[in-house]
Amino acid sequence: MANDMIHDIFSGEPNLTTTERAVSVALGLGIAAAAAQPRPNKWLSLAALVVGVGLAMRGATGHCMVKSAANSL
Repeated sequence: MANDMIHDIFSGEPNLTTTERAVSVALGLGIAAAAAQPRPNKWLSLAALVVGVGLAMRGATGHCMVKSAANSL
């Protein structure tokens, strides 16, 4: 089951430009680092961490499922 999920995340044709990938990685790592700061609201930190990791993964893989779905409409 975990192997299928890993395959789904890292499969797919890259559909991002080099600039989009670089910006996604930079923003993702910045947001994830900001989430590591102590905050009174732990849910906000968790949400920031999830968004940051998602952006970093988007940039690292070069594939955006949202962009792919929007292009197929």
